[in-house]
Amino acid sequence: MRHYSQLRLSQLYRSRSGMFLGVCKGLARFLDVPVFWMRVFIVILTFFTGVWPMVGAYLIAGFVIKPEPVLPPDSDEERAFYDDYVSSRTHALARVKRRFDRLDKRIRRLEDHVTSREFDFDRRLRRS
Repeated sequence: MRHYSQLRLSQLYRSRSGMFLGVCKGLARFLDVPVFWMRVFIVILTFFTGVWPMVGAYLIAGFVIKPEPVLPPDSDEERAFYDDYVSSRTHALARVKRRFDRLDKRIRRLEDHVTSREFDFDRRLRRS
């Protein structure tokens, strides 16, 4: 089991391969405990707190916790993009469009420079 200081909520995902909504499997991976014991804990907690409050909390957790990525993110930038995409797809698409526009402007400036007369003149001077 992980120490409290090692837990980051940004790494909490529900599993895509869980039994029902993947909450227990996601929590087990997050806390680094066996899935069996997490399910046993949830069942025991359900009987001690009453069935309906725990079922409601489980369903809410199933809809609030983000699903795990299909492919694990390689960097913090990829993780941030995935979290952004899960929370708001329009915001994530706007972010991708802004990045595309910046790259497009850079490519246009490069093309303008390469196709300009000064570029040809500079190349001729370097050969001499």
